[in-house]
Amino acid sequence: MKKHRGLKILGIVIASLLVFFVVINIIPPKKAVENNPFIGDKVMLVAHRGGKTSNPENTLKAFDAAVNEFEVDVLEMDLCLTKDGKLVIIHNLYLDDNSDIEEVTNTVGDEARHYVNDYTYAELLNLNLGYKFVAEDGSTPYKDIVTFTQSDRKEVLQANHLNIITINELLDHFYTSNPNLLYIVEIKNGDELGYQAADILNELLTVTYPNYVDNVVIGTFHPEIEAYLGSSCPKLMRGASTSGAAGFLISQLLKVNLFVNSDFYCLQIPTSYNIKGIKLNLLKTNYIKRAHLRNIAVQYWTINDEETMNTIIDYGADAIMTDNPKLLKKVLEERGLR
Repeated sequence: MKKHRGLKILGIVIASLLVFFVVINIIPPKKAVENNPFIGDKVMLVAHRGGKTSNPENTLKAFDAAVNEFEVDVLEMDLCLTKDGKLVIIHNLYLDDNSDIEEVTNTVGDEARHYVNDYTYAELLNLNLGYKFVAEDGSTPYKDIVTFTQSDRKEVLQANHLNIITINELLDHFYTSNPNLLYIVEIKNGDELGYQAADILNELLTVTYPNYVDNVVIGTFHPEIEAYLGSSCPKLMRGASTSGAAGFLISQLLKVNLFVNSDFYCLQIPTSYNIKGIKLNLLKTNYIKRAHLRNIAVQYWTINDEETMNTIIDYGADAIMTDNPKLLKKVLEERGLR
């Protein structure tokens, strides 16, 4: 008798859990945000670092080509703080990967990196950001555009749009001519420098370029900066932090989307992720559909092959970040989406 009672109780518990999970997956979750400019009627073309396949990354040359030649919907970039408090566009916190900083400073062969925050903006204007660029044909068209001791070096680099630029300059460049252009920016600095970077962005978007406040989504890998943006810069749109993205994705695996209080605009993720040797597939229609229930845009990075581009389009994602906007534009045109 006790055995039957125990089985009955177990059956009731299991049935209750099943009903619970069915109910929480039927009830539509609360929207994370009301209006999301990063969700449209077609997949958005995002130029990662401005499109580094065709032009030197994060230069005005690249951004101009992305907008005017490849007709992108979104520009993606990273921001670092200089020694004198300027917020410049560059992917890493250091300058060695794509500039001639070693040649300019006579430190070729020195293993020490040259960090953005150790230089003023005026000093950084001496650098050629096209120095290490390799074109699709294997050539290096901008390596020798100026000599290291040329008296008008800065002027030549600026005339060819190969110098480092601030986020202020980029926003100003497109503010009037491209009012609908969208931006994905990432604050690279953490701690106090990251807070300072957030304050600069807040001032720019709420005071200097207010018509762009709803065009720019801000991301960071630093949880303290993500929290600071949420508390001190409430008018700014935020992308999911690493922990925020992980929390959202885990909630989908456990089917408990209803209890996740996400408040970010964009879920920016790769198609897969490795955790201790285990490869997790993040390119799933379920993730996209569940994000859309919360009005969260799903954006995949960094996609440079046609097959994956087409799959992401088929799955209904909102944006594809690519180093090769030329290729993605072709794919979209072939599918009648441009």
